[in-house]
Amino acid sequence: GAGDVGQALASHLDVDCVAFTGSTAVGKQIANYAAQSNLKRVWLELGGKSPNIILADCKDLKAAAKAAAGAICYNAGQMCTAGSRVLIAREIRDAFLDELKIAMADYRPGDPLSPETNLGAVVDQRQFDKILSYIIQGKKEGAKLLQGGAAVQTVHPNGLFIEPAIFDCPQPNLTICREEIFGPVLSVITFDSVDEAVRIANDSQYGLGAAVWTQDVSTAHKVARQLRAGTVWVNCYEEGGDMNLPFGGYKQSGNGRDKSLHALEKYTELKSTLIKL
Repeated sequence: GAGDVGQALASHLDVDCVAFTGSTAVGKQIANYAAQSNLKRVWLELGGKSPNIILADCKDLKAAAKAAAGAICYNAGQMCTAGSRVLIAREIRDAFLDELKIAMADYRPGDPLSPETNLGAVVDQRQFDKILSYIIQGKKEGAKLLQGGAAVQTVHPNGLFIEPAIFDCPQPNLTICREEIFGPVLSVITFDSVDEAVRIANDSQYGLGAAVWTQDVSTAHKVARQLRAGTVWVNCYEEGGDMNLPFGGYKQSGNGRDKSLHALEKYTELKSTLIKL
């Protein structure tokens, strides 16, 4: 597994650097092994619990809902940047949820080899069981399941499929709102002010991606500066994956950046040479 390979590389004294993409738990193990060996540098691209903030002045709720559905359903939610938390202003909450239910209903589990399929399988039985356990946990902690969340057995005999789930969460500190599920499970959290939205968004061990939907460019810049995330999208989600743009996270989403010239810093050393003439 990734942990075993990471341990071997991180413990090897002839390896100067390890760059790892995977879970936060395994990333921590690799960093620990590296510290115990030759103090090699470790660059980590890890997990996320990315917030998708819909402010009250968002005019196109249909577009925001379609983006929110795609952000959690793409690759069946098995994405480090998955928009797994939607933070919605109370004034537009009901109207947005109506659009979100419609958008999420368009994602139906299907045969991954079919061109019509837009929601594929969960990677394995262990992850399948983990996702379902989070859905059960969400219900136990008081989150209201608005749609989906059921295991689907009829799509393909060898596949593991789950209907994309929408949870209305009464408070932002529920387990499904804080832990990375890595599946098509969306937590919806209501806020009353922009400051509260930023506080909820940043109240996470992760800091990989985030989005804000607003008609005011000044508000967009203000919120983007306050969000502790490596990438912030405005009025979109998961767009602009240009190789010139650095990608990486804050906090326990990792360190360093992939893509762009900044990524080269992982594999280079700075040297100062002074010559007395």
